[in-house]
Amino acid sequence: MELVFDGHNDVLLRLWRNMKAGGDPIAEFMHGTPNGHIDGPRAKAGGLAGGLCAIYIPSGDLILKEPDADGRYETPLAAPLDHSPSVTIALEKAAIALRLDRAGAWRLCRSTADIRKAMEDGIFAAVMHMEGCEAIDPDLGNLDVFYAAGLRSLGPVWSRHNIFGHGVPFAFPVSPDTGPGLTDLGFELVRACNRLGILIDLSHITEKGFWDVAKTTDQPLIASHSNAHALTPVARNLTDRQLDAVKESGGLVGLNYAVTMLRDDGRDNVSTPLSDMIRHVDHMVGRMGIDHVALGSDFDGASIPEEIHDAGGNQNLVAALRGAGYAGEDLKKLCRENWLRVLGKAWHE
Repeated sequence: MELVFDGHNDVLLRLWRNMKAGGDPIAEFMHGTPNGHIDGPRAKAGGLAGGLCAIYIPSGDLILKEPDADGRYETPLAAPLDHSPSVTIALEKAAIALRLDRAGAWRLCRSTADIRKAMEDGIFAAVMHMEGCEAIDPDLGNLDVFYAAGLRSLGPVWSRHNIFGHGVPFAFPVSPDTGPGLTDLGFELVRACNRLGILIDLSHITEKGFWDVAKTTDQPLIASHSNAHALTPVARNLTDRQLDAVKESGGLVGLNYAVTMLRDDGRDNVSTPLSDMIRHVDHMVGRMGIDHVALGSDFDGASIPEEIHDAGGNQNLVAALRGAGYAGEDLKKLCRENWLRVLGKAWHE
């Protein structure tokens, strides 16, 4: 079994929602559930050894648009969120992450050595990520607190605007160049992350924001869960020019399993074949090289191919990669080693 370290999942969102409905998030992750994509037993069965686990503040007003007769759709951006309730939700999700760590359900990792040790011990290696920084104070005062709690990765925006920058809509076929980029506070956030050693994730940001980060950061450029715009022209995918910049920086793009970001028609259809995933990997490897492509499933945050179904089916993708000619060290790079390399650079190791 080829172990996978995954660049993005929303398991904390699912656990938090079930907790709000009266469930026990610790027992749910430890003992398993038929719901969603990730828990401890299914992760172990599918060789999902760990990943970046998102603290994401949900937007209650977002309703995805259905494609029109020509297959086009454009969902309006979700409304900006208020800061105070966002902090409360972020702290509740961080608390779940810490409680899972204390219970031994997973290990909250703050270094690549921590990740490797957790994988060696057979314990899910979780890295705390923040997807959209509505919970961060305008003066960045609580960024250090989240860092102390284990935050090691963040995306300045989700697909909505905030005080740090602008996000891209869920739209097809649309360029990622949909609006402004970082705000002045966004540039300050990037510089603060560089100082602390917090990875900056460029998934969900506008193309202008991508270039704003590129000219400001001292880290490799990372898009944790994005695909190739040349193959599936949704606003969330990266253009070839962006892929070139990722390569030049020594960064990576994590293959998103979301079917809407894999199919040439952008449809939300779980019958999407694994060959569509391989098509995107091949394109990105061809453009950037094997060192700059990894996996970023979006488990518990998107519709994924039914041939994978959940974390327990992750080895089906690994088998498809083998079948496409990825083997040995190249397969290890795709599955985990590229992530560990770029995390080490971002974390000042």
